Amino acid sequence: MKVLVVGANGQIGKHVVSLIQDSEGLEARAMIRKEEQAASFENLGAETAVVDLEDDIKTISKAAEGVDAVVFTAGSGPNTGKDKTILIDLDGAVKTMEAAKAAGVKRFVLISSFDTRREAIQAASESFAPYVAAKHYADEWLKRADLDYTIIHPGRLTNDKGKGQVHAAVEVERNEIPREDVAAVIVASLENEASIGKEFQVVTGNTKIEEAVASI
Repeated sequence: MKVLVVGANGQIGKHVVSLIQDSEGLEARAMIRKEEQAASFENLGAETAVVDLEDDIKTISKAAEGVDAVVFTAGSGPNTGKDKTILIDLDGAVKTMEAAKAAGVKRFVLISSFDTRREAIQAASESFAPYVAAKHYADEWLKRADLDYTIIHPGRLTNDKGKGQVHAAVEVERNEIPREDVAAVIVASLENEASIGKEFQVVTGNTKIEEAVASI
């Protein structure tokens, strides 16, 4: 299975590409914004595609040609304004979904925010609410996009080394999770068709990642 990793140069994305390249049966195509980011992925044996998420659907769809799945890990980051939140976390995500369909790709894994329900938007701070709203509508678009989707809602992200064990369910108690473990959850979801059509929260726990994904 060839996987287009959107946001490959991000903290989760780098882990995803590395894990895919180390796995059996999966290979990565890293979608990056700048040519100078390519070398580190090519050193892993991964293909690269230089595309900006603010480009049009046709341009993004070219990056998805010939792949079997798309993983969307991109995010505007904590230091950008509301405009970039809309352009990347909402519009960029939706354009990628439409690009996947245009390229004939059915499998789509989306990394969302921990809680994107309507109540979470209302409860969020003024500065955080636009981000939650963007993720909410991206999630809803994907669920209606006629794609074989998995939506993953990770807890508070850390750069700790992954434990390889998580707690995953439709709703879990808020907690943290290493980015490396989120990447492993993504790969496990790609490898297990039982995750198709599923949406779940995931935090650090005591269950092996493959077993946790299989039990959703």
